[in-house]
Amino acid sequence: MIKISNLSKSFNGQTVLDNLNLDIQKGDVVALIGSSGAGKSTFLRSLNYLEKPDSGTLTIDNFQVDFSTISQEDILILRRKLSMVFQQFNLFSRRTALDNVKEGLLVVKKLSKEEATKIAKEELAKVGLSDRENHYPRQLSGGQKQRVALARALAMKPDVLLLDEPTSALDPELVGEVEKSIAEAAKAGQTMILVSHDMAFVEQVADKVLFLDKGKILEAGTPAEVIGNPKEERTKEFFANYKRTFI
Repeated sequence: MIKISNLSKSFNGQTVLDNLNLDIQKGDVVALIGSSGAGKSTFLRSLNYLEKPDSGTLTIDNFQVDFSTISQEDILILRRKLSMVFQQFNLFSRRTALDNVKEGLLVVKKLSKEEATKIAKEELAKVGLSDRENHYPRQLSGGQKQRVALARALAMKPDVLLLDEPTSALDPELVGEVEKSIAEAAKAGQTMILVSHDMAFVEQVADKVLFLDKGKILEAGTPAEVIGNPKEERTKEFFANYKRTFI
C-alpha cells in the first residue's frame, strides 16, 4: 500500500499542490490528467523529492517520510523506492544502452558488475532492445532512448514507477513502441503513477484516473468514470476542449 497524505507545494506564494491525498494499491496504475499547470509534474517530482514539498507524508509499506522533516538518509531510501522516467530520456551520452541501465545498479544498489549486467540485459530484453545493448544514445531513435530509460528505471525494482509524460517528446510513429513497453510492465504488476495527455493510452493502461485542476484532485475514478462519464463541470469542459483540439 502506498499512501500520500496532505501533500502541499507552493512556488512564490502560489499554491501548486493543495493538500493532496491518495491511496494506491500495489500493482495499480494511476494516471494523472489535467491541463498544463494543473500540478501533475510537480506532484511526481515532489514524491521523489526532486521538488521539495512544503508539507505532507508518503508511506510505502513500513517506510514513511514526513516531507517537512525529511533527512538525507530518508531521501536516499525514498529514491531507491521510486524510479522516474522523464520526458527527455536523461541518458548518459557517452555510455552504451547497457551501461546506462547498469549505472544505478552499480552505484545505488552496490551490485557486482556481473549481477548488474545480468539484470540490465534482462530489462533491455523486456523492452525489445537486446540488439541495441552496445549502442550509444546518439545511435538510437527517440523511442529506443525512452525504452532504455524505462529499462533503467525498472532495473531498480522500484516500489513505484513515476512516468512524466514519457511519450510527449517522441515523434508520433515512435509513441506506440514505448507505450507497449509501459503496458507490459503494468501487466507484470509494476505499480505506476503516470502523467499523460494520451487519453486512449490512459484508458487502456490505468486502473484509476485522477483529474487535477489548480493543484486539487477534482475528480477520481476508473477510466470509464472519469474519461467516459465525468461528473464535474470542469472535467467535462477539459474533455470538450481536448476533443476539439486533438481529434
